[in-house]
Amino acid sequence: MATEVLPDDRALRLGRRERALAQMAAYDLDVLVLGRQANVRYVSGTPQLWVAGTRPFGPTCILIRDTGAVHLLSTWDEGVPDDIPHENLYGISWNPMNTIAKLQRIDGLAAAKRVGTDALSPGFAQLLPLVFPNAELVDGEQAMRAARRIKTDDEVAALREAIRIAEAGLAAAVAELRPGVTEQTLAGVLLEAVAAGGVSTPSTQDVAWVTSREHPWRRGNTDGVVHSGDLVALSAGVLGGGYAGEVGRTWPVGSPAATAGLYRRWDALWAKLSAACQPGVPASDLLDAYQGEALPPMPVARGLGMGFDPPVVSADLPQTAAGERLEPGMVLAVTGYVWEHGVGAVFGREAVLITDDGHEVLTTSPFWEGN
Repeated sequence: MATEVLPDDRALRLGRRERALAQMAAYDLDVLVLGRQANVRYVSGTPQLWVAGTRPFGPTCILIRDTGAVHLLSTWDEGVPDDIPHENLYGISWNPMNTIAKLQRIDGLAAAKRVGTDALSPGFAQLLPLVFPNAELVDGEQAMRAARRIKTDDEVAALREAIRIAEAGLAAAVAELRPGVTEQTLAGVLLEAVAAGGVSTPSTQDVAWVTSREHPWRRGNTDGVVHSGDLVALSAGVLGGGYAGEVGRTWPVGSPAATAGLYRRWDALWAKLSAACQPGVPASDLLDAYQGEALPPMPVARGLGMGFDPPVVSADLPQTAAGERLEPGMVLAVTGYVWEHGVGAVFGREAVLITDDGHEVLTTSPFWEGN
């Protein structure tokens, strides 16, 4: 049965567009040329066709600062909101010169002085000056990152819904966790559950893995089968309404007594990570929370939103983390990880909203609480 494609809610998309226009003014951009799918949806409110892999850069969306007009690469009106009129749509073409000719007919582009793009290919680096003969082409991704780093109230509501669906999928996988089940089966159960919740696009398909007792951040076996005594990490992520909802948990298979000490270490780490989630605090405090524990080879925290949003707090970028300040309205995916030789690892990922006076954990209490 066909499903109607609807644009994002009016208040949601217009609130985002206002933030984008404000950052265009701050960065002195007359026009934004967007090709990255998350940026296109952020500005236009139009769901994009999901495909596996990456896409080459193309001028998919044009935002004009003076008028607030949005022009969109689309051959049909389905999913396009009514504030983007049909005459503002330009069709797909295999020949880039045809695309350039369509852009040249858009009012206001030829007079632009500063044009930002969120990416650029060698071909369009040569072609876009034909559309903007009087303009300097500059990096527009910085303006989009600045807009997306702080969430509107409507965005937080969308993130709550995505997280709810991710948690429902995780609960379904936990219900099937037992000796003899495979990691692949657990992944299938989780993906089926989130699809039943109305989301067919996972943010990750690496859902379940037995943690290694010999090495941190490795899988525990090669056959993908769960055995009694294993610690099984579960990671649920969905892209619901364009927003990434993520949650991670680790579950002991069999008696949890042997792993109680490891869970206490995770709780102690989380207490320090939680204490660092305060407005005005340097993002590097999240790295400092790992003192006494090995830092993970992935971001300790990163912005949740329409994909990877700022800030990205990683041991590989300590100076960047030191220069970042947490601000009210940021939503972070915060990762805690502890490991013990001969036992395995406890992995957890929580979604945290930075508020005016502290923070709110958007994910529910860990499943292992009380074990």
